[in-house]
Order: sequence, then structure tokens, then C-alpha cells
Amino acid sequence: MKRFIPLLLLIAFSLPALAEGENDIKDNDFNPVNTGVTTLSIAPDARGSSMGNLGAATDPDMNSQFWNPSKYAFAYSTGGLSISYTPWLRKIVNDIFLANLAGYWKLGSGDNQALSASFRYFSLGEVSMNDYDGNSAVQTINPYEFAFDLGYSRKLSEKFSMGVVLRYILSDLSYEDSYSGDTNTAASAFAADLSGYFVTYPMVGRNECQFSWGFNISNIGSKVSYDHGANYAFLPTNLRLGANFMFPLADYHSMSFGLDLNKLLVPTKPRLKDFEDTPEGQLAYDEALEKWETMSPITGIFKSFSDAPGGFGEEMKEINVSIGAEYAYNQQFFARAGYNYENASKGGRSYFAFGAGFSLNVVQLDASYMLATAQSSPLDQTLRFTLTFDMDGLRDLLGKRRR
Repeated sequence: MKRFIPLLLLIAFSLPALAEGENDIKDNDFNPVNTGVTTLSIAPDARGSSMGNLGAATDPDMNSQFWNPSKYAFAYSTGGLSISYTPWLRKIVNDIFLANLAGYWKLGSGDNQALSASFRYFSLGEVSMNDYDGNSAVQTINPYEFAFDLGYSRKLSEKFSMGVVLRYILSDLSYEDSYSGDTNTAASAFAADLSGYFVTYPMVGRNECQFSWGFNISNIGSKVSYDHGANYAFLPTNLRLGANFMFPLADYHSMSFGLDLNKLLVPTKPRLKDFEDTPEGQLAYDEALEKWETMSPITGIFKSFSDAPGGFGEEMKEINVSIGAEYAYNQQFFARAGYNYENASKGGRSYFAFGAGFSLNVVQLDASYMLATAQSSPLDQTLRFTLTFDMDGLRDLLGKRRR
């Protein structure tokens, strides 16, 4: 039977998107950070993704659980619910998708704290497992991954809030090789997020503007294993830092610009080629690999800032940059654009993004479109759709009908 096909798909998701062209990258330079459950890093909603994967410091919305859950404490509405859908790798297959449900509810009369939750489900479609000769399928499997989390956010002052999220993760890529007896089991993990959000309103000329910054350290948790503990993979623990500036253009018109920086807090796996010129050679590599395999996730977080073979220069290459803008008319019509950059040696998933949204009192519909910098990228032409419901608007609508 062939090796487990979904694992190859996951590699296609998380490593080279061919955005810079494979021929432009030297073998010694290509060194992406590998993790398990890579789908946790995929942006679920249309608003953030349409600005180039931006959201650490933008205005609070229903999908802040992914970007920065501490923003919920500053949300304008009492509560809300969001449903998002993303056909994934649709240039290659037509049955892989990401579905996401997220929402929040303000607590108490002080309007300074909120509960939030989200559920994301990633289906890898139907996969046929062939025999070793590549002939007829001997079994069909439907691998998937999901994560469910609960969050709490609270204002610590008039301008600053913090939030925490607890998450359960299941990655079911299980199969059984009837020929060799090898099995691949489902992997589960627990993780947590820690975030903060600051907002202030400076005067620029005669206009009151809004400046905000935020951070989110996500997926701090246990490792995952698909082979009964023989090998473990780190979760995609990520540090997101962002800033956003919004200013009015005229009556009913406003514009905002944002910047996000992302770095995986995961240690780089040792490569044999980096030890070939050392006196110890293979022995030094084996020792480094053993340390990496037995390293705890917390130790890995601190190690991730200084373990790249290329030193500080390579560490800087591990930082992904997102820049984006959003135009709003009367908070009813939105136009968005952005750009996401990832260094070619770390995967090369660079792309432009565009999107739009339309809002009524109760419902808002958003859509986004991804345009990769290389047509060969499997992420090119990715679409996302998000439908959100505002609880205050729904309550007002029901109140008017009763009267």
C-alpha cells in the first residue's frame, strides 16, 4: 500500500507554495519550520484573509478568536455569530475545505468582559488507498482535523484588554496497512492562547483617529503523535504582533491601514547537511536530533529564537509580514486589500489578497480572493466566504416586529 497520502497533502499545504520558484532557492537555504496539525494556521474568515492575513490589531469582529481574542472585550455589540467556508486547494482537488463557526457574548452590565468560542473543521476529502503496485483501491478513508476552543477576555483599563483561550485539537489521519501491519492513529492535543489589545484615539488635525496594537501567542500546548508515540510533532505555536491606524476621510468614509508580523515559536529540526563539515559529523547530528525530538514545547518556544542554522539572518527570515488596508462607507460597505510575504527559504507562500463586504443591521456578508505571486502555487485563487450575525441588530429587529 502507498504511504499515507494525506500526509503528503499536509506537506503541500504548509511548505513550499512555489511562490518564489524552486530554481531560485539553493538546497542549503531551503529550511522551513515543520509542525503538526498545520491547518490550525489557516485563516478561517474572509475579512482578515482579504487584508493579507491581518487581524492582531484591527477592529473587533466575530472572528477575533483566531486573530486576537482579547479584542472581544472592546466589541461594539452585545454578541455575534459567524460562519465561514473556504474551499482549499481547489486548483488541485474539489473536496477539501475548511469550515469555521465563531462567536462571542458580552458579560455583565459593565461591558468590559466577554466569553467567546469557535469550532473549526478541516476535511481532507475522500482518499483512496491503493496497493503497492498502484492498482485498485483497497480502502477509502476520510481524514479530517478539528479544533474547539473557549475564550475569556476582559478590559484591564479603558484602553487595554487581555484574553485567554483553551483549545482541544483532534487530527484524525488514521489508517491501517493490511499488508505490512503498520497503523496510523488519530492524534489529539490541548493548547492555549494568550493575547492583549490596546486602543487609543489620537487627534490628527481636527479628526479623531484610532490607533491600536495587539499580540496573540497561539497554540501553546502539547505535541501530537500519529504512530503510538514513536514520533512527535510540535503544534504550530505562533507569535502574532500587529498595529492598525484608522482615520476618517469624510462624513461616513473611513480608511485603516494595518501591519502584522508572525513567527512560529517552534524549534527548527536539525539537518544532516548542517553537520557534515563539523568534526563530529553524524554523531553531532544524532545528538542534536535527539534533543529536538525530546524537547518540551515550552523549551521549544524559547529555543525557536536562536536555533536557525543560519544564525540571526535566518531567524529574521522566519518572520512573515502582512500589510493590509480597509475602506469603509458608513460601516455598511467595505473594500479590502493586502499582501502577505513569506521568505522563499521558509515556504514562499507570498500572495496578494482582495475582498469586499456588505452589512445590514443584522447580517454581514464578506468574501475574499487570494492571488499568489506565482501561478504554480496551489494556494492561487483561494476563495473565502463569511456570514456574520449581529445580536444587537437581531434584537432590535425582533423588537420592532413585536411593536
